Amino acid sequence: MRRALIAGVSTMLVAAGGVAVAEVVSPNPATSPSFNGPIYAVAYRGGTVYVGGSFTNANVNGKNVARSRLAAFDARTGALLPWAPSADANVRALAVDGRTVYAAGDFHTINGDIRDALAGVDAISGQTTRMRHAVLGQPDALVTGAGRLYLAGRIVSVDGVPRDNLAAFSLATGALDWDWAPSADDRVNALAFTSDRVYLGGSFHQIDGMRSSLRLSAVDPVDGVLDKGFLPKPVSQVFALAADDSGVYAALGGQGGRAIAYTKGGATRWTRVFDGDAQAIAELGGVTYVGGHFDRACTTSNNGIKGTCTDGSVPRGKLAAVDSQGNLLDWSPKANGVAGTRQLAVSPALGAVSAVGDFTTVGGLIRKRYAQFDGATTFLEKDTLTGDYVASYNFDTTIADGTFDDGSGHGHLLRAMLRNGSKITLTAHGTGQALTFPPKCTGAACPRLVLQAADTPDLNPGTKPLRYGANVLLAPAETASGENVLQKGYSTGGGQYKLQVDGVSGKPSCGMSGLGEKALHLARSRQSIADGKWHTVECRRTGPTLSILVDGQMQASAAVPATLSVSSTRPFSVGGKGAGADNDQFHGSIDDVWIHIG
Repeated sequence: MRRALIAGVSTMLVAAGGVAVAEVVSPNPATSPSFNGPIYAVAYRGGTVYVGGSFTNANVNGKNVARSRLAAFDARTGALLPWAPSADANVRALAVDGRTVYAAGDFHTINGDIRDALAGVDAISGQTTRMRHAVLGQPDALVTGAGRLYLAGRIVSVDGVPRDNLAAFSLATGALDWDWAPSADDRVNALAFTSDRVYLGGSFHQIDGMRSSLRLSAVDPVDGVLDKGFLPKPVSQVFALAADDSGVYAALGGQGGRAIAYTKGGATRWTRVFDGDAQAIAELGGVTYVGGHFDRACTTSNNGIKGTCTDGSVPRGKLAAVDSQGNLLDWSPKANGVAGTRQLAVSPALGAVSAVGDFTTVGGLIRKRYAQFDGATTFLEKDTLTGDYVASYNFDTTIADGTFDDGSGHGHLLRAMLRNGSKITLTAHGTGQALTFPPKCTGAACPRLVLQAADTPDLNPGTKPLRYGANVLLAPAETASGENVLQKGYSTGGGQYKLQVDGVSGKPSCGMSGLGEKALHLARSRQSIADGKWHTVECRRTGPTLSILVDGQMQASAAVPATLSVSSTRPFSVGGKGAGADNDQFHGSIDDVWIHIG
């Protein structure tokens, strides 16, 4: 069945001129004002950047200019603008709609006008709008959409009307929306809006009394009804959110910190782990930007006490970037400080990313509490399909001669090795066929079936990035101590890479060992595939990391030496490591086997 996929890849490559690329902003900060106190919030409106925090002065070209917790400047030139509303206490959140900048925080007045914790401010004049409410509690987040301003934090009431940490207001009138009233049992730190959802993130354990809705949930933008089909259940407190049509991105604290991308169904797309809290997140052009008080990014999803990366790490001072497949990018502006980056904002129109927080330098340059990154540069995504499929098999043959052609065009013909009365059995799968292997059996006389292709150098990845996988069908009764799906090489004689299903639990794992290395590095899935259903299983080796994906979702990763090299003269095998009695025979069905190098 692989033939259709390979054809689809070719179409994409032609359309993209042979490569697929993405863009990441420059790590060098643009010219901008500095501030004498922390910045908690940032928002774009066209070519203007608005910031809010606890500062009382902005500094431009060495000159201090009074700005009381709110300020604006030109995003293109960094010039401070005359917009200067005055808040009497911290501003913790900002949102923009039309000509209005909405602010929320600890303040009681704006420009001397009573505005208790929530205010609308004219984006040009800086004067307060008519919107006025008494908010009991501490607001932490704002977002606009569907004709509403959504507010979150630790909220008790609005104008005496009970609210459980969430509220909404009409953008047209400023009035409290009586109908939108979801209930969170603890603090809501973050909001993100899409056309059909408002995402909620925080330290809460329940939304509207539903226990499985902890820390990250979605509600309807109009009536606030909980989406009970979205249940990602993150492992720790959510500090920040961003969303697009593909799903939602969350910045988490806990033991170290995490940036996690979820599908709209709540499944994990990818996870990146850091040695400190991830406190800010934003997405621009397929790249996810992460901020926090971390200093290093872990090379795998494992960390230990106090967030220490247990399998290796790379420096990422308070800022990092991740591509659409979850690969850590080289982007590393190197901000300083302890609290680090508190919030990020993006401008698609300008191709820019703004970071705010407590840092005072970025890349050795003075950038007190604010930095903007623009000037996008092109990079080749690590997961890009560049035509380097070195083997591909779909088993859709019409000639039952025990051979299977290589759909990649590299000519790696698979030949069946049959023992003890075994035979070729092809079964329907989708619009094509899959290969079914002998049933579970014990003893030397058991039927055995293995497919092998002769060794050629292009099946050896050396130290290059490597991806390989297959579609697998395995019933609970078909599991054994170990079953090989595919394998190239052995632990001796040049190294190996393999995909196998381990033990009676039926959990797949990816394994690699290098030239002259006896140890096998394993990334084992947390999810079993022995349920009688088809599953796609993929192994990825990129630099010092080996990962396993099941049905497109990252399950686990393990550290491997960055210098690990596989160069074996052993044949490539499917369904077992050989035709002998102890061959780790596979007992289910396999389809769409493939290898991609580079």
